[in-house]
Amino acid sequence: MSEYDFDLFIIGGGSGGVRAGRMAAGFGARVAVAEERYMGGTCVNVGCVPKKLFSYAAHFAEDFEDCAGFGWQVGARSFDWQTLVRNKNTEIERLNGIYQRLLDNAGATVIRGHAELRDAHTVAVGDKTYTSERILVATGGWPFVPEFPGSEHAITSNEAFFLDELPERVVVVGGGYIAVEFAGIFNGLGCQTSQLYRGSLFLRGFDDDARTFLADEMQKKGIDLRFDTDVSAIEKSDNGYRLQLTDGTSFECDLVMYATGRKPLSDKVGLETCGIETNAQGAIVVDENYQTNVPSIYALGDVTDRINLTPVALAEGMALVWHLYRDAGKPVDYEYIPSAVFSQPNLASVGYTEAQAREKFGDVTIFRSGFTPLKHTLSRNAEKTLMKLVVDTASDRVVGVHMVGPDAGESVQGLAIALKAGATKALFDRTIGIHPTSAEEWVTMREPV
Repeated sequence: MSEYDFDLFIIGGGSGGVRAGRMAAGFGARVAVAEERYMGGTCVNVGCVPKKLFSYAAHFAEDFEDCAGFGWQVGARSFDWQTLVRNKNTEIERLNGIYQRLLDNAGATVIRGHAELRDAHTVAVGDKTYTSERILVATGGWPFVPEFPGSEHAITSNEAFFLDELPERVVVVGGGYIAVEFAGIFNGLGCQTSQLYRGSLFLRGFDDDARTFLADEMQKKGIDLRFDTDVSAIEKSDNGYRLQLTDGTSFECDLVMYATGRKPLSDKVGLETCGIETNAQGAIVVDENYQTNVPSIYALGDVTDRINLTPVALAEGMALVWHLYRDAGKPVDYEYIPSAVFSQPNLASVGYTEAQAREKFGDVTIFRSGFTPLKHTLSRNAEKTLMKLVVDTASDRVVGVHMVGPDAGESVQGLAIALKAGATKALFDRTIGIHPTSAEEWVTMREPV
């Protein structure tokens, strides 16, 4: 009989924690999962899932306009924010139940409440303590709003999913994917929307052509993009809020949403009690097997602040469990991880940007196509699509794929397999396209730019 209450105690019921817990329990380990908020973590509750549902809702405004060119006449229409929020909440509650049942059916013990480390093998939840041979910290991340005069008036993406009513004038501050996505959502739902970013162009880390192309498309849709601009103060006014900007100007709005970053949710977990090493941003430092400097304690997902994507946390959870309970090395390969920004239109990417590829491979060949999709030849929608391939000239291997356009993530997900397999441009050229689709452009780009 083990001297511990559990073999694996997991702090955090998000994607990575639940996946690790379910698999470990399935392998016969005695598992506990402690969660103080909601099962499924950020992704299910205030992230990927509700955000994409809102993105779908925002796009209907364009769909109604587009259908006229195809002979459809749509009558009077209106949007009800409360209906969207209510239906979204119902779906999230359903998913919460699924996560709970996954753990229950696997035989894991779910403990509700705030968990805190007491020592290398002990966790306290409320007034109870539990011992475990190993402990996994998978507490994720949390939106961060910098302190400045009036910062208390700003909301984050967490609150945006539960607004009582839809504001008329919205300012989104930030240049990451969350800011870009919510600017598109608010604009599509009929809000007068401005996005402010202190840098010269948003979505740092994505390919420059894709970033520039998306900025142009968003402006065409009526979003007020203001780069090289930041907020110096927010003041409550009779008509909402007045923003003082660093360029000396000011303007009023009804809602200010900050999406200027997220930080690892590592405080109040008791890391200092055990002497667990963190970096300057509060991220837990781990080795290739997700082990901290305390041998019995592990961490994965956003709390380690490496590649903060739900599928990455899921993969890390599986890799850790295989390592611990099957002594089988199934490490996560962090190269060629695809990602998508559910902006309006979508942006998706896998592999190296052009700049990254030039730095790593030296000589690269670029193939790029910008065009009007077939649908919009009748809809008369001004939206265009961009597709770009980055090829290592020496090996002919395709090392980067970038797209801005409808359902870009659906197209790039399949190409991620090709890049992972090492496909060359010659293989792309020999592949027959599906006509007429936008995706066939991937295999018909012949002339480099």
